[in-house]
Amino acid sequence: MNKVLSIAGSDCSGGAGIQADLKTIMYHKCYGMSVITALTSQNTLGVTNILETPLSFISEQLDSVFSDIYPDAIKIGMLANAKTVELISDYLLKVEAKNIVVDPVMVSTSGSKLINDEAISLLKSKLFKIASIVTPNIYEAEILSEIKIQTKDDMTKAAKIISKFCNGAVLIKGGHLKTTASDLLYKDKKYYWFDAEIIDNKNTHGTGCTLSSAIASNLANGFNIIDSVEKAKIYITSAIKMKLDIGKGRGPLDHTLTNLT
Repeated sequence: MNKVLSIAGSDCSGGAGIQADLKTIMYHKCYGMSVITALTSQNTLGVTNILETPLSFISEQLDSVFSDIYPDAIKIGMLANAKTVELISDYLLKVEAKNIVVDPVMVSTSGSKLINDEAISLLKSKLFKIASIVTPNIYEAEILSEIKIQTKDDMTKAAKIISKFCNGAVLIKGGHLKTTASDLLYKDKKYYWFDAEIIDNKNTHGTGCTLSSAIASNLANGFNIIDSVEKAKIYITSAIKMKLDIGKGRGPLDHTLTNLT
């Protein structure tokens, strides 16, 4: 069984973060592991509090995983501060980790800020350099590229700008566009579009976490970047189409695709 490690924050309501990652990894028939960088008090209505994991304990978790069960791929989500970004970057470089998927979590679906400003420059200068692929959504891509994104043309411009901070590929997720849900992959100076229709479903809590962990699972299973993104896009679109309705706000996805026919 191929092994995937999620380095991310915990979502006590189960829709995003570590919990969404492990559900996704299991669906893809991989063995899931986790290093928890923060505890969040959140649900479908929003985030009420964040408790950051001490750096020493993050290090202990990493040592526990890599000394025993070396992962075939790694998904990185919420890193709440600059010191955590630096620690994770240095550690993964030291152990020569491979197939690293970075989801630069900055803002939750409900609009709550999940990362401090100091960490953003370290994401660009350190963590992105060792990533196989970086997967910002529209809002995160605007922060990283420092341009406004309203069209597919804007996405191509932003992807090229963000690629300057990366040695791997850049995937800008288009779920927040008004007329399409198309994602753009920029790899080796080439653009690849993964088109999808907008699905009438407000319950999209944890979509970014789910997509990035699906990509990591596909990489662990031996697929290349392009195929991994394509398969992950199909999976996330199917999970949204299930229209699971749990909670009073923006509900989670059906990671098991229960009603898929």
